[in-house]
Amino acid sequence: MLKLDHASKVLSVFQLHDVSFHLPKGYIMGLVGENGAGKTTLLNNILGLYQLDAGTIEINGMHYKEQEKEIKNLLGYVLTDEVFCGELTLIQNADMYGKYYDNYEQKIFLEYCERFHLKKKQKFKELSKGEKLKFQFAFALSHQPKLLILDEPTANFDPDFRKEFLKILSDFVADSEKSVLLATHITEDLERIADYITFLHKGKVKFSMDRETLENSYMLISGLDYKVNLINREQIIYKEKGKYATKALVKYRKRYFEEEGLTVEVPSIEDIMYYMLKGEEKIW
Repeated sequence: MLKLDHASKVLSVFQLHDVSFHLPKGYIMGLVGENGAGKTTLLNNILGLYQLDAGTIEINGMHYKEQEKEIKNLLGYVLTDEVFCGELTLIQNADMYGKYYDNYEQKIFLEYCERFHLKKKQKFKELSKGEKLKFQFAFALSHQPKLLILDEPTANFDPDFRKEFLKILSDFVADSEKSVLLATHITEDLERIADYITFLHKGKVKFSMDRETLENSYMLISGLDYKVNLINREQIIYKEKGKYATKALVKYRKRYFEEEGLTVEVPSIEDIMYYMLKGEEKIW
C-alpha cells in the first residue's frame, strides 16, 4: 500500500534523510519518535503537501508525478493543522471538501457525526480541539479511503473515545485492502493495534519492522550490576544503574541471560525508544 524508498527532504534547518519502509495492505503501522524527529514532515510528504528532494513515495503502486489525483482519492487524513473553514458548519465543510473525492458519501459522514456526538449544523470554529479531530476523522472515513494518515490524534481524545477510535482502525483494515499510518507518542495505543513500528529519530529511520520481529530482536534485562557488566558490550544498546539493580536493553539472547541469573522481559515500545535514544548519547 505504502512504500518509501530513500526519501529525503530539506526544510530550513531540518532534513528528512534517506527514509525507507514498506506498509503492506491490511496492516497498521505506528510511527514513533521524539518531538522534532520529523514525523509530521514525513506525513506531509506522503500526503503530497511537500515534494521530495530525492527518493520516491509509492502509494498503491502509483507515484505523485503521474497519478496525483488518483492517489489523493485513496488518502484520508487527520492532521494537527486546521484545514477546514471555521465559519462553515460541519455538514457544509464536509460537502464542500467532499466534492474533491470520487467516493464521498454524505450519509457516511452523518452516520459518523452521530456516532461521535457531533452536531452537523455547528460551526467548525466552535468545536473543541478533540471535536475538531473527531470531525476530521468522520470526514476522512466518509470518502472511503484506502490509506489513513493520522498525525497525533489520540492525545486529544478522552479515554472512552480513544478505545472506540482504535477499534475503528482495527475494523478499517480488517478486509486486508486498506492500511493505516498512525503517528503518535502514546505508545500504549500501538501496543494494542500496531502490526508494524517505524522509529524516526533526527529525520532518519532507526528501525522499521513488524511487531513480532521487534519483540524477538531486543530484551530488557535486569539484575546485579556486576552480572550485567559481564555481558558483551556489543550486545548492549544502553544500560542504566539503579539503586537496587541495573537494567539494560540488549540484543536478543534470552537463554544466555537466564543462565547468568538475570531477569528477562520483553521491552515495551517506549522502553526500546528510551534505551535507544540514551544509547545515542554514549554516556555510560
